[in-house]
Amino acid sequence: MATVPQPRDHKFAERRAELGEAALQTLAELGYARTSLREIAQNSEFSHGVLHYYFTDKLDLILCSVRQYKARCVKRYDEVTATATTYDELLDGFVAALGDTLRKEAPMHRLWYDLRAQSLFEEAFRADVAEIDKSLEKMIWRVMSRFAEITGEPVRVPSSVAYASFDGLFQQSLLKYLSGDKKAVAAMQANVRLVVSRLVGVELPVKPRRSALARNRLNTA
Repeated sequence: MATVPQPRDHKFAERRAELGEAALQTLAELGYARTSLREIAQNSEFSHGVLHYYFTDKLDLILCSVRQYKARCVKRYDEVTATATTYDELLDGFVAALGDTLRKEAPMHRLWYDLRAQSLFEEAFRADVAEIDKSLEKMIWRVMSRFAEITGEPVRVPSSVAYASFDGLFQQSLLKYLSGDKKAVAAMQANVRLVVSRLVGVELPVKPRRSALARNRLNTA
């Protein structure tokens, strides 16, 4: 991908970050294939000339925006990891954060998966997508490492497998959520709890089963 025009001073970088943040909502709504710098400008308060000065093309802008958004996501989960002192606190915080971001920021995640899928065809930005993806894998591994630290049990899979497990669940749930499935978030959270328990060897609590006598009483009531 072509480099951003000079000068690359601190104020220039700050302005890029500001514009990338401002354009994020428009990018999330339109997606990769339907956007150009001109279309983004038409849906924002910034002129096409301003965007073209700070970004070489739409790819440059999209990557800037997504990188900033994903950096905030990483920080959010790191805060959960840092404050939890028990297995239940960490698990509750982890699944709550996943649920909140799916409900409130689905278009942003859709943009990320759109961009990642496009990198299979567009070699020009494959390295940037891989870098963002790796930061998310490291974030998941920090969460799992904290689970291991609390439980005293090692994580049973490599970081790439752990990340693929949660990322797959999240992407699957995102599709269901965008399709109107009202149970998508709760189902994802239940599955995340199950996967975490398997990866660190902690058994989920089992609901007590009714005795045969109790079941008979219910059936004859």
